[in-house]
Amino acid sequence: MNSDRKAVWSAAQGWLAAILVIIGCVVTSAPVGAASFQPLEIVTKNGVQVFSVEMATTEEEKQTGLMYRKELADGKGMLFDFNPEQEVSMWMKNTYVSLDMIFIRADGRILRIAENTEPLSTKIISSRGPARAVLEVVAGTAQKYGIRPGDRVGHPLFGSK
Repeated sequence: MNSDRKAVWSAAQGWLAAILVIIGCVVTSAPVGAASFQPLEIVTKNGVQVFSVEMATTEEEKQTGLMYRKELADGKGMLFDFNPEQEVSMWMKNTYVSLDMIFIRADGRILRIAENTEPLSTKIISSRGPARAVLEVVAGTAQKYGIRPGDRVGHPLFGSK
């Protein structure tokens, strides 16, 4: 009887361990699109434009960016933090959606805008000067809202909002 209890107890422990591993995998794997969004404002001559952005702060997040996504809604975007301010190079490898890339200085001023980037291209897109961050939004956004170099971006990354 004692050896039967040990066998049952061992089997129960094995099943419990397997269940915990499965639960751990389910809990730690966030579904695609489950990122949290933060508000970001751009002050233009036409007024204040508000966006909802995902943050890319880790090396993995910055390397992946918006790759493999088939769409990006108007008013949404991704903000890449390259602190400290530095020359930044981006590309569109494995990115299916044409983007406007807005390069932003540490003071929150827009340095440069690369509009209507070519999907899936490995061509390097440079900030052409020191940038703290890059905001990626759907192509045509800069034109639509009159966003220009020199406009101010409001977000905690730049000491505002």
